[in-house]
Amino acid sequence: MAAGLGELLERSDSGSVVGLDFDATVAWPVYDWMGVAKAALESVSRYLARDLGPRGVRSNLVSAGPLSTTAARGISGFDALSSAWETGAPLGWDPSDAGPVADACLFLLSPLARGITGEILHVDGGYHAMGAPLRLGGAGRGEDAVGGG
Repeated sequence: MAAGLGELLERSDSGSVVGLDFDATVAWPVYDWMGVAKAALESVSRYLARDLGPRGVRSNLVSAGPLSTTAARGISGFDALSSAWETGAPLGWDPSDAGPVADACLFLLSPLARGITGEILHVDGGYHAMGAPLRLGGAGRGEDAVGGG
């Protein structure tokens, strides 16, 4: 796609390619071969950044938290995977609201992101940055898993 649209992207004030990703730095339960495909996508995006950058075209990915999409319905066990964000995303996460992901894509496509390429922007409520669930044993929002708050 980038090669076919390269000339058009070059003429744009903010030529940019943005793809959707699901963090491929770890092995996810139930994600199986799609995790491997996403790892390849991450690599392709870096090579596009290298090859298109000199032409003024950026390439970035948005690593989204789980969203209830047609594609997600094809993943057996998606609901169980998605439920981890309930206890693990410090900002919270609503899989039925694609708005935060769309906003991040719009930012990366805009001139506001003119100095960003080869990047993977996580839009997952902060889940990717946590080492363990925030709330264990029924602790409420704002109380961490260690020390109670």
